[in-house]
Amino acid sequence: MIERQAAEGKREALVAAAYQEIASRGFEGLRTREVAGAVGVNIATLHYYFPSKEDLIKGVIGYAMSRFQSTLAAGGTASERLRAHFRGLRRLSREEPELFAVMGELMLRAGRDPALGEIIRKTNEFWIATLRSLIRGARDERAVSRDIDPAGMAAVIVATLKGVYLLRGPSAPTADLETTLRQLERLLGLTRKPSEPVT
Repeated sequence: MIERQAAEGKREALVAAAYQEIASRGFEGLRTREVAGAVGVNIATLHYYFPSKEDLIKGVIGYAMSRFQSTLAAGGTASERLRAHFRGLRRLSREEPELFAVMGELMLRAGRDPALGEIIRKTNEFWIATLRSLIRGARDERAVSRDIDPAGMAAVIVATLKGVYLLRGPSAPTADLETTLRQLERLLGLTRKPSEPVT
């Protein structure tokens, strides 16, 4: 049990180091030797946990997506969960701007790497399906306008965030993303108080 926990801790540390390398140096600057050195292990140990660079990148994608999924509350009404998701995204933009830089790097690379492209595609499909369900639920609760198309709006939200990933660098101001997220919330009608009627 202790050995498994230690191994999991080492895997997480290697993923975190690779994540930071991509955030600061871009995808092309990712060097496995640097990642291993940042964790204090040799390259053979890194390859024990991640036999290929692609496996390490999959770990980074998993970590990045877990940060986004952390904004999806498990409980509450659909509109409460949707509001919480937007609040969480704004928090991530302020507290973890490197997340958006890493996602931008991964998305750029996905266009040239079919395996990575497939992972990103599946991730986007999951995110769109989740948002579509939340928007549909919020519409049924009359928290958003009946004119809102859940599938179309979910696609717009994900496409907007993907655009933000690609346009911002690790040192870009978070104000643009905050403004964009607030505009999407207004468009959905989520900025009014829950007791106000939807027009």
